[in-house]
Amino acid sequence: MDTPTNNAFNAPRKSLGQNFLQDPNIIRKIVNALGIKPGDTVLEIGPGRGALTELLLESGCNLHLVEFDRDLAKYWQQQAEEFPQLTVHSADILDFDFDELQLEPDQRIKIVGNLPYNISSPILILLLDYVNIIERLVIMLQKEVIDRLSASEGSKQFGRLTVMVQQTFTVSALFGVPNTAFFPPPKVASAVAELIPHDQYPVNDRVVFGALVKMAFAQRRKTLRNNFKLSDHWPLLESTDFDFTRRAETVSVEEFVEWSNRISAS
Repeated sequence: MDTPTNNAFNAPRKSLGQNFLQDPNIIRKIVNALGIKPGDTVLEIGPGRGALTELLLESGCNLHLVEFDRDLAKYWQQQAEEFPQLTVHSADILDFDFDELQLEPDQRIKIVGNLPYNISSPILILLLDYVNIIERLVIMLQKEVIDRLSASEGSKQFGRLTVMVQQTFTVSALFGVPNTAFFPPPKVASAVAELIPHDQYPVNDRVVFGALVKMAFAQRRKTLRNNFKLSDHWPLLESTDFDFTRRAETVSVEEFVEWSNRISAS
């Protein structure tokens, strides 16, 4: 696959959070972690220069690329003329219409990407809405974010994003990535994580669940009582036998789900 010499490839755009992965060993480890089988459907978020893309195409999967940078998207659309299993979507992943994947009923996809660190949390929250079509996620993020995703209750890293993601996915931190693996090198440490959907903590109403978790972590230093007492749901919560003098980071995912389901059932 020929690499063009236009500005999209020679000058990463800081405004888009572009840090292009270039370490072949890291690239291989990420693709291997997906466990791709011929015929699998894979969605790559932000292919950039194609560090992962070339190996993904070699795997025999049906590959969809979602690229926000118009110059890069145009390049990949040209490449798609040579690769019938490649479909390119010129779009912001936060606005992407997943119906464009044209999946069969009950079909699931694997998602991979070096996510833009400045919008990684919104992307993760978005993907929670599509868990029914996801088989596995293998994503590169700022190490600090992965520490939060995989944190246990009671730790400083445990927060709103932790609860939202762990309610839906089992999170495994796979390996760290040195700054030298990128061009240009980012100023923050990076790592790769695997997220696999589970149904251990079913939620009756995701809107109620999300609002409850957001409220609990609104002010981390305050107790749950202080964070919840202005809520319309406080009388119902207060009637339970739970200790609301605790802080949100000490509450398990299971407990948050239990509260949410009580509220939505009332």
